[in-house]
Amino acid sequence: MFFKQVKHWFVARASSARWRPIHDWAESRNAHFRIAKDGRGFLIEQPKALPGSLRIEWGPSQRAYIEGNELRMRCELRLHGDLQMMVLCRTLMDQLESAVFEAYTDTLKTRVDTDTPEEMRWLVMFPKFTQISSKLVRQRFGAVGVNKELVAAWLEGDLSEVLAQASQDLLPEGQPFVLMTMRGNAYLRTAMAVPSLQSIQGLVKVLELACRELQKVNEKLTDRGPWPTTTSIAWQSSRPDEDPAQA
Repeated sequence: MFFKQVKHWFVARASSARWRPIHDWAESRNAHFRIAKDGRGFLIEQPKALPGSLRIEWGPSQRAYIEGNELRMRCELRLHGDLQMMVLCRTLMDQLESAVFEAYTDTLKTRVDTDTPEEMRWLVMFPKFTQISSKLVRQRFGAVGVNKELVAAWLEGDLSEVLAQASQDLLPEGQPFVLMTMRGNAYLRTAMAVPSLQSIQGLVKVLELACRELQKVNEKLTDRGPWPTTTSIAWQSSRPDEDPAQA
């Protein structure tokens, strides 16, 4: 036990030196930076961030579709519960669709319903939004949601432009990437073998812009009342106790 603690101490100390620029950047945002107990990752929490409380984690992947390490973020927005939408890279969308199709044709369908993450189940439950005006975004990303009108209101605007820009360097083709909103929050998850301050800063900007656009959609949704949904399965299959930023 003693030697294990000493090893963790050395790993954490070495990691702290490597991640000093990220630590300093977090502090400049009045955020709290801390290293994971095993020294293999870190957590940044910014309760007073705008547009909502921000949590950033880097470490071993918690999703089977991302190998190695990942960056995951959550922004608390207190949005309307009907806002269930997702944008993901086209390559990952194709891979997950293939995997979920095989799973749903298996005899263990009930197990699939309860064990698979929303990213996969939503591809079955929700309609695709295919009328993305930007050709580049349409080629590189896919989108689904409980209602196509909601997805269009979120995606067709500044968010589409930011995704197009990010696809040129920040999110190279084939890199797993998911941006989704549910339970009133926005979530971003992507593969990241080694944490880079520049990449983290860029992805935070993507999330922040996505959140501002979500707030605009949320205002319309609140003014007009619940928008019609295209499926009733969504509400039955969601797992309210799970936080995708920590699951």
